[in-house]
Amino acid sequence: MVATAYSVAFDGIEARLVEVQCAVAAGLPGFSIVGLPDKAVSEARERVKAAFGALSIAMPSRRITVNLSPANLPKEGSHFDLPIALAVLAALQIVPSEEVARCVALGELSLDGRLVTVTGALPAAMAASEDDRALICPRDCGPEAAWVGAVPVLAAETLKQVVDHLTDRSPITPARPGLVGDAPPVGCLSEVKGQERAKRALEIAAAGRHHMLMVGPPGAGKSMLAARIPGLMPPLSAREALETSMIHSLAGTLPDGGITRHAPFQEPHHTASVPAIVGGGRGAKPGQISLAHNGVLFLDEFPEFPRQVLDTLRQPIESGEVMVARANAHVRYPCRFLLVAAANPCRCGYLADPARACSRAPICGGDYMSKISGPLMDRFDLRLEVPGVSYQDLDRAAGGETSATVAARVAQARQVQADRFRDHPQVTVNADASGTLLEQIAAPDDAGRALISKAADRLGLTARGYHRILRSARTIADLEGSDPVQIHHLAEAISYRLPFVAGG
Repeated sequence: MVATAYSVAFDGIEARLVEVQCAVAAGLPGFSIVGLPDKAVSEARERVKAAFGALSIAMPSRRITVNLSPANLPKEGSHFDLPIALAVLAALQIVPSEEVARCVALGELSLDGRLVTVTGALPAAMAASEDDRALICPRDCGPEAAWVGAVPVLAAETLKQVVDHLTDRSPITPARPGLVGDAPPVGCLSEVKGQERAKRALEIAAAGRHHMLMVGPPGAGKSMLAARIPGLMPPLSAREALETSMIHSLAGTLPDGGITRHAPFQEPHHTASVPAIVGGGRGAKPGQISLAHNGVLFLDEFPEFPRQVLDTLRQPIESGEVMVARANAHVRYPCRFLLVAAANPCRCGYLADPARACSRAPICGGDYMSKISGPLMDRFDLRLEVPGVSYQDLDRAAGGETSATVAARVAQARQVQADRFRDHPQVTVNADASGTLLEQIAAPDDAGRALISKAADRLGLTARGYHRILRSARTIADLEGSDPVQIHHLAEAISYRLPFVAGG
């Protein structure tokens, strides 16, 4: 007899349905798993045997073969334990094979039969709903998977509970969605003293998702400014929240099974490797740029990152997705994020201070900033110097606009962009606009063209630089509530493209 259970294999954030076929036949006793399993899947047979022993289920003295179909799709992860166990139980006629075939299962088995939490419950629930099947998963994964809402999610604590449910001895109550994750506490923008130009740049960056680079001496407040960006970002839409939560589900970082509605904020250390940033490693897990999807990626001490890591950002910044290429698979993850970078003007950090700069100034500044390649530097819409804060500014009481006030303007500008791009599903904010669409929404008048022409001659603008000025100007106009892009909008956008003193 051949019994079939169902599980999923993950291809990026997509969960692909896998048939777990089990045949019990005459022959020498054995238990084999075929169908391109990895080490964790191959070891499932030992965990299944021990879990059966905990349930007082004797393995038959026959040949047991489990096939994971399609056989050419790599199977990775311990979540195949539960569907393999259910397929064997169905083949042994301990549970009804029809009930097993109506479900998608995932979960790791402990030796005493408990179900251990696994990653990817949310994408698995999506795959189950598309195939009109229920989902069986560990108890702690239930609140996360239940957000899909289209199919019942049966969250069990042990294999025995699953068996009792399938045999109608003790049905499992479907799980309920977990609580929406609260946004982490974020400082208020009014706490930052001085740096009014940098605050303005933060507002523009958040409103149009424009990549931003801040350069200034140590202690100028660059990290403090960046840490306040999450307080300016609007809540994620339903589609964005689901997409972002699926990535975090695969990474196992969803808070207590609750879906996230706030924009993620990732800040990896400058010693991070290429797989940590773009994705990879065992199972081709999503990297920091994908975990920052629909949110913010903050890279402090930007030139200290390895050159190879920085250059891997160039293509994802443009395409909004990253392909993790492996010898036996290619995994694609979305990564449409706002990049905010901070850097000192040179290694010592005091290039602009003659009393404290090193003896190699100003050559040290050029050498230090040259670690950022020209193509990558050209991808920053907003580049600004953040000067040190004077004692007079520090001695004043905190004031200025609060994060809530600025966030309200950002939300209004985002809504204008959502209405503008309603018929363009691939474009959500001004930073995504290109080609004819960009020329339509940000076409400058004659005076604006003359200004850009002068700027192009003096700054040596590339085609990418020209388009990024138009995008930034469009966002500045949206924040002002202006329909046409006027010359002062263009002038402000151009001011953020001026070369750094340290970088030449």
